[in-house]
This record gives sequence, C-alpha cells and structure tokens, in this order.
Amino acid sequence: MNDQFPPLNEQMDLIRRGTAEIIREEDLARKIEHSLKTHAPLRVKLGCDPSRPDLHIGHAVVLRKLRQFQDLGHHAVLIIGDFTGMIGDPSGRSKTRPPLTLEETRKNGQSYFEQATRILSTHKIQMLYNSEWLGTMSFSDVIKLGSKYTVARMLERDDFEKRYRAGEPISVHELLYPLAQAMDSVAVRSDVELGGTDQKFNLLVGRDIQREYGQDPQITLTMPILPGTDGVEKMSKSLDNYIGISEPPQQIYGKTLSIPDTLIYDYMLLATEIPPPELAEVKRQLESGSVNPRDLKRRLARTLVTLYHDASAAEAAEREFDRIFKKKDVPDEIPDIRVTTDGGMISIIRMLVDAGMVKSNGEARRLIEQGGVSIDGQRVSDATANITLHAPVVLKAGKRQFARISAS
Repeated sequence: MNDQFPPLNEQMDLIRRGTAEIIREEDLARKIEHSLKTHAPLRVKLGCDPSRPDLHIGHAVVLRKLRQFQDLGHHAVLIIGDFTGMIGDPSGRSKTRPPLTLEETRKNGQSYFEQATRILSTHKIQMLYNSEWLGTMSFSDVIKLGSKYTVARMLERDDFEKRYRAGEPISVHELLYPLAQAMDSVAVRSDVELGGTDQKFNLLVGRDIQREYGQDPQITLTMPILPGTDGVEKMSKSLDNYIGISEPPQQIYGKTLSIPDTLIYDYMLLATEIPPPELAEVKRQLESGSVNPRDLKRRLARTLVTLYHDASAAEAAEREFDRIFKKKDVPDEIPDIRVTTDGGMISIIRMLVDAGMVKSNGEARRLIEQGGVSIDGQRVSDATANITLHAPVVLKAGKRQFARISAS
C-alpha cells in the first residue's frame, strides 16, 4: 500500500459502489481533496460488535467497503467494542440486550479481527479496544458527556421510540450506548465512520459529539443490510440463513446456490468485487431473462469460495456439488437407517421423523411443502404420501441430509 492516492473522481466512484447513504457527500469530497493536497490518509473507522465472534458475508459488506478505502490509500481503524459490549448495542432491539463480560468481549474481539483480516489488508490498519478510553472516564466525565445530548433527541431513535410508546422498559445505560460509540470517534479523530443502515443513528450522534469536542465531524457512510439465504430476514446465524466466511468451500458453494433468484444481483454487488461493467451486464441479463439464473448463482458461488479460500477450492466445491446434486448422486458414505413399516408401507412424514432427519411432524410437513424432500432423486410434494419400502431408498431432507432407508 502506498501513499499515492487515486484522483478524487476515481475515489468517489469506488466509495459510492453499493453504498446506501453518505452524509454528507460534498463533505467527503472536501476531506478527500484535503487528503490529496496533504498526502495524508483519511482515518476510516469501523466499530465492531464483539457479541458474536463468527462472521458471515452480511458482516463482510461493510468490511469490504473498509477494504476499498484501504485500497484507495486510507487508514482503517477497527474499534473492538469490548467496553460498549458490556452495555449491548440497542439498535433494532425490542428489549434490553444481555451484557457481556470484559473477558468475553476481548476473546470475541480477537476472533473478529482474525476473521476480518481475511478481507482487510493488514497494512494501514489499526485495531483498538474502546475500553482504553471509555474505561478511564470518571463519573464526572460521563455527566459532562451526557450534558451534550438531549433525551428528546435520543427518543427520536426508532427502536427507542417504539419501545417507549409500547411501554417496554428502556434502561438508562442503553441511552449511553450511542454516546459511548460517539466517544470512540472523538478518541480516534475519525474522518469517516462506516456501518450498516441500522447504525445510522449511532453514527450521526458521533458527528454531533465530535462537534462538541471541537473536531471536524466525521462522514457517515451506511451500507445496506444483506438479506439472508431465505431472502426474507436479515442474515443471521441464529436464523440459520447465513453464509459464514470461515465455512468450508462446499458449504459456501451450496448455500449460495440456495438463495432466491431475486438476491443474485444484490449479493454480487455487496458481497463481491465483480467490476461495475460486469454487474451492469448481470442486471441486464436478469431483467431480460436472457440467462438462466442458476448459471449466475454458480458464478456467484465460485466467486465467494474464491474470495474466502481460493480458485482451486471453488472448482473442487463446484465439482462436488454437481456430483451430489446436479447429477442426482449422493455422498459416498451415508447412514443406513431401518424404520418400522405397516405391511411394507410408511408415511413420508413418519419416515422423516423416525429417521431423525426432522424433530416433529410439523417440521416434516413444512419441509415437504417447501420442496425439500426427495426419494431416490424424485421430489415428494404430497405430505400425505405413503412410501413402499420393499427395497432400500435414498431419502434426502433439506439440502444436505441423506440417509439410506430400509424396512426393519
């Protein structure tokens, strides 16, 4: 990484890619122009939530934007929220978040950094724990900080307003979270702060508090929230709709092919570095219907595996996927399970439950209705179907569960 910065228009074009909002864009241009004149990199801050140490490609959206700033010659500042993690970010929360211990936040923070550097360059990067400055503030310091913001402004925040109107409790320490995050910006003299769209309020508070401390307010740049593989909810490990950046190549590849067609362009835009002209062509193909969406998903899957592993791993993952799924083949080793039948017949729901592939009749029914069950490569669409077990059959449940079923 060198200090030879690209021209303003080139920097702005890359920074705008996939961005939800820049506040304010003209101020960012001014800061970049000053950077070009002084040969001084911007300090671009990203606050990291240490509550969940396992990163997925949803987290990677903002990390990739930070990497773009690095590639433009700017300095990345990763703030591990070990101190604020003990408060718990209330963003999007309908109730108070359980706090973590300092030890837990430190351990998770180290894991975060190790995974984040799969995306970020290890040059021009600084990792700091915000306990370094927040942990040394006295109660008097906190009172002074609290005097710089009003309760009315704090209650303008959507999640606080909803909870207040619904009579849900809001702890005083939660009101301090945006102020604590703002002090991170003051402590590192942030020029730009990145975050998801759900972080907009916190980032704007940072601008206000920087002004109060006599600093030029940071630019706030928000990135869209990436939907999970279900195409409905925000990507989340707890919802099992995520693609982890540390997962094996076969899992990244298979999960990518499971996304709805409507997400192909957004995933390519936000989760990869596919060049803009190629993205424009993908968009045209999707809108015109001139390409099979599955072909684009295969390209996306190869791209993601290459990003987090390498090209040979992507090729191997595609071959394995084709062997198991596309050619209706099955893995070499699958469990052999015997089930009790009634005269050689068994209902598909009971087969799934007795084989231990689902936990309940209801889950079995939902999986069948979603098209996730097949016998010997043929999809079972009728939840009331009875299966004849005069000979063993290969039962597939979901995307990756296989079993050879025979009558006991």
